[in-house]
Amino acid sequence: MRQESVKKAMPDEAERRRLRLIALSRWDNEGGAGPDLLTAGALAGNAVVEDPSSANTEAVQLRIRVIALENLVIALLAQASMAQLELVCEMADYISPRPGFTPHHLTLRAADEMRSLVNRSSPFRNVPAT
Repeated sequence: MRQESVKKAMPDEAERRRLRLIALSRWDNEGGAGPDLLTAGALAGNAVVEDPSSANTEAVQLRIRVIALENLVIALLAQASMAQLELVCEMADYISPRPGFTPHHLTLRAADEMRSLVNRSSPFRNVPAT
């Protein structure tokens, strides 16, 4: 009896796909973005993926968002105080493996990426306004 209730609680593949599409469509509305903004972006030369049901499309959309977020973080770090920049580097050191623990390649890369974001923001610091 319990096994039947668990099966009923788990959505089938079609339902999972439908829920995933609903969740992804919400991302397009975040920050006030609406269908007009998406159309304007497409006209401006931005790549719009045609098949929203493919896993590859989802991966491409996630990569686009990560690139946007990286650049946003760089812009914010460009205006950060030295104490905030040091805090980012301290956090990178914190997630790096400590003595006695096995290093994990993803954690190492994440810490390096945090330091990289700080370094990539340096050309934009103290740039005089034009």
